[in-house]
Amino acid sequence: MKQTSENDMDSSPDDIGSIEEMPEDSILARQTSVTLVPFIGQRFVSQDAAYEFYCSFAKQCGFSIRRHRTRGKDGVGRGITRRDFTCHRGGHPQLKPSDDGKLQRNRKSSRCGCQAYMRIVKRADFDVPEWRITGFSNVHNHELLKSNEVLLLPAYCSMSADDKSRICMYAKAGMSVRQMLRLMELEKGVKLGGLPFTEIDVRNLLQSFRNVDRDNDVMDLLKMCKYKKDKDPNFKYNFQIDANNRLEHIAWSYASSVQSYEVFGDAIIFDTTHRLDAYDMILGIWLGVDNHGMNCFFGCVLIRDENAQSFSWALKTFLDFMNGKAPETILTDQNMWLKEAVAIVMPRTKHGFCIWHIIAKFTDWFSVLLGSKYDEWKADFRQLYDLHSVEDFELGWKEMVDKYGLHGNKHIISLYALRTFWALPYLRCYFFAGMTNAFQSELINSFIQHFMSAQFHSDNFVEQVAAIVELKDEAGGKQKIQRKIQKISLKTGSPMESHAAAILTPYAFSRLQEELVLAPQYASLMVDDTYFIVRHHTDMDGGYKVLWIPHDDFISCSCHFFEFSGILCRHVLRVLSNNNCFHIPDRYLPTRWRDVSLSLMKPFQTSNSDEHAGKVQLLQSMVSTLITESSGTEERLDVACDQVDMVLSRIKEFPKPAHGDNAVAYNSPSDSLILPVVEDSDGIIQSYTIGSSHESINLGKLKERRLRESIDIYRKRRRCSVPCCGQFGHDAADCPMMGGDDLNGDGLGFL
Repeated sequence: MKQTSENDMDSSPDDIGSIEEMPEDSILARQTSVTLVPFIGQRFVSQDAAYEFYCSFAKQCGFSIRRHRTRGKDGVGRGITRRDFTCHRGGHPQLKPSDDGKLQRNRKSSRCGCQAYMRIVKRADFDVPEWRITGFSNVHNHELLKSNEVLLLPAYCSMSADDKSRICMYAKAGMSVRQMLRLMELEKGVKLGGLPFTEIDVRNLLQSFRNVDRDNDVMDLLKMCKYKKDKDPNFKYNFQIDANNRLEHIAWSYASSVQSYEVFGDAIIFDTTHRLDAYDMILGIWLGVDNHGMNCFFGCVLIRDENAQSFSWALKTFLDFMNGKAPETILTDQNMWLKEAVAIVMPRTKHGFCIWHIIAKFTDWFSVLLGSKYDEWKADFRQLYDLHSVEDFELGWKEMVDKYGLHGNKHIISLYALRTFWALPYLRCYFFAGMTNAFQSELINSFIQHFMSAQFHSDNFVEQVAAIVELKDEAGGKQKIQRKIQKISLKTGSPMESHAAAILTPYAFSRLQEELVLAPQYASLMVDDTYFIVRHHTDMDGGYKVLWIPHDDFISCSCHFFEFSGILCRHVLRVLSNNNCFHIPDRYLPTRWRDVSLSLMKPFQTSNSDEHAGKVQLLQSMVSTLITESSGTEERLDVACDQVDMVLSRIKEFPKPAHGDNAVAYNSPSDSLILPVVEDSDGIIQSYTIGSSHESINLGKLKERRLRESIDIYRKRRRCSVPCCGQFGHDAADCPMMGGDDLNGDGLGFL
């Protein structure tokens, strides 16, 4: 029986391209379908998960499968978006010419043109790639093998990474090979001899481990690092050996990596999800994103045991390599030991979890549990994840749990307990350089795979990693040059667009351009001289709060998009456009995203003390939140002004810095907004720093103005300034064009 999708009617694998035979690559990504028979619409988290599922189905039926490569079709420019898996006897043998031009001997082939296949197509669901079955046929033109015969096929004579890890663990415990096999048979629930590998395979694996221990022991690894240090004095490495003279940890970084970190180390990813079988150690890699949106390599570490002490050592060593400068934000896997280590070693760093690692587990966690409601639940979860207000998230989470009856689910309980590490409402006030999106996750995974391939050259692993970094930098340099040569296409004709195009890198400009294109879809409603409500033209209530003080070149939006990404949001751009601003203020075009060479860029952090910088960062975030929350109503504003006045009175009691020390150089850690800071009851110091996180603030040259005049701006009666209203003299809160908003806060929830 043959099934096809609407987009691929009566198509066969042969209409896509040639077939590439590949061994099974099991990732133990268990699918939660009720039946093992593939069906149209079935979802998978990745190509490998789909491959493993179809491989299990084929094994039960009596055949094996191959991957089918797409060429020159819908995958161009966006990577592979369609993949076919075919029967191992699909296609026909082809004669290939040898080096001397003669045809090879026509060897007997098992291929007989079998048409059995399964097709998957990539979909963008939840901004995370998801693969779905769109075509399936299980009609074979050959006999299928019996269960005891199918195990002899080369595709099933393999050993997964998890199996290798467990065998290594059993060997350390002193178990014999036969004991290992029997225990794994019991664990997997298979009959005697039913494992996809034999006793000989296990012995060969153990022998390879012994060879690695003999040829690439601690002395060899240290010799590699010492040799690299002798060649390059700026190369950095550190290690730790246990009481048995066994390598416990080793970490290293290159001179170019340290230089990149000086500028782009404000937001980093520490990936610890891979293990090097050659050394039987966890591989940790520190990565970042440069001003062109490309991955930067900062360093790597090999860890023997996965625990809080090991991760703490790795993080401390990394900070030593980077001259003690801690990043502002760090993304990691959802690992509780790593979470504990980050809290201890980097207390001032905002720690977040990679959302794509969490979402990849949803199919296993909730697909069977929710059944037909799974897609609806995932859509609701996405809305919660994308919210801007913490209050809206808390309320929406409770409604979601009640709607789907998930009160006692352990995964829901765990997600909620750790919500401050993954939910965007809790992360938007921190700079993550765009590394939370799915596109960056694919780039990072691709980058890491190059390092995983280096383990096959374990005799010189350090040099292999250095070569990969160098090749990556060269490829990135060529790509940057090509982008600069390409003519930038202006889409809006706005002077702000051409201004930004001349300053930002093509990567950063493209992100700003997206916001500029979408800005005209929003209405900007003036509440008073400095306060605006910006909402989509289809919405009659709600909206985003924009605070704009023109003479200070200061602007802030409640969506916190600038703090989160360093790019102005569409709401701010709409306000600027409506008020005849033809150039984006310089501070809103951060140096981090500018099209300048690495040598000309300032370090992301120049304070003399990491502790001092962390405290300033915390104060910055608190002040930004204070202005956003207090500017909605007069009552909130009165409380905020009174409390800030009291705090500043206490601060003035402390001695002032010595002459010449009042110019404190500080780089805004996350390019966030530093809002008005009151100095005393007679005047205030305006410290509006939204721009580059690499430009220092000279507190001795900040502007002063009367506190009461500033408060009057917010407290005066707000007259309607909606252009299409045509009525004057009434309060803006009562204007029918405002959709009946309650400007005291109830009607201004974040979207």
